[in-house]
Amino acid sequence: MEKANQLGLHNVHVHLIRAVAITAAILVHAAGRWLITSQELNQLPPLGIVSWSTVLIYQCLAVLGVPLFLMLSGLLLLHPEKLQPEKKESLRVFFKKRFTRIGLPFIFWTPIYFVWVYLTQNIPLTPGVIIQGTLNGAYTQFWYIYVLFGLYILTPLLRIIIIHAGQTLIKYFLGLWLIGAAILPFFSLIFPYQLNHNVFTITGYVGYFILGVYLCWVQPIDRKKTLGAMLLGITLTALGTYVLMVSGAGEGMYFFQAYLSPTVILASTMAFLLLLTVRPPSNQQKTKPALYNKLITTISQNTLGIFFVHVIVIETIQRGYVGFMLNREILNPIIEVPLLTIITLFISLGIILLLKKIPHIEKVVT
Repeated sequence: MEKANQLGLHNVHVHLIRAVAITAAILVHAAGRWLITSQELNQLPPLGIVSWSTVLIYQCLAVLGVPLFLMLSGLLLLHPEKLQPEKKESLRVFFKKRFTRIGLPFIFWTPIYFVWVYLTQNIPLTPGVIIQGTLNGAYTQFWYIYVLFGLYILTPLLRIIIIHAGQTLIKYFLGLWLIGAAILPFFSLIFPYQLNHNVFTITGYVGYFILGVYLCWVQPIDRKKTLGAMLLGITLTALGTYVLMVSGAGEGMYFFQAYLSPTVILASTMAFLLLLTVRPPSNQQKTKPALYNKLITTISQNTLGIFFVHVIVIETIQRGYVGFMLNREILNPIIEVPLLTIITLFISLGIILLLKKIPHIEKVVT
């Protein structure tokens, strides 16, 4: 983990953002996609409509997790204080650190998920399946690791840009990213005319990476206004999804829940700013129980392992592989989704803590 206190951050900010982000990542898979047509929605009983609407809100909260992770990673890796001459690291040292931190766990968990696919879906482990799975991700959540690989490849270049650009050019970059990644796709959704996508080549998740650095420069903030903007983003995400659903958009109904949609960018940016303003406890401040602080820290320190294992835990519980079953057929999703999220979080944490007690395993599980 990067030295947060050297960046002008207190460890509480890093730990809290990570804990919130991993909980949201689990919530994504616990809530899942509830694909129904507008006709099917109209045929639902009142309780069914309430259940669907609640799951929709859960989904709109859950999609904040990945942007939070990306902004925090960008803040920790690109902050100018990390780029001072005495702290400069060679490409070899940088990539060695990233391989140890991300690469080894990736290598450890990939074959485990190949076996999981074989056992649960009866997909033969042919050379083609293994090669393709390794190149594109062994299972659902692995796509994010490939995003990190891509951002790590760019990081040495982005560090040079950040240290020489200044805030004005960084805002210019973020403006181009916002237009190309979010605004133009939105206009393409509602208008029949489309601008050639080659005009704006700055798209993808690199914007979140740099946004994390920029947001640490905009303090202090008005917490009430920031909270209001976050809630507005979440509300617009839900309303946009509902409008697309009733208009018969099919799978496209989840446009507003995409990580690069304008509403998710708004909500996740405000959420990140709010979490950055959490006041760290002082030596004299005893308002937060020590147990709570220790729990947040423990979750944060084991985030990567929880990220890798949580899908196995969710599917095990949903399918009843361990003698009990918890899914929306058994329990109303209003209760089932948050309950499954909490259970999965702590079971996953417990599994990782146990695995780390095995000699020589600690460095490869998280």
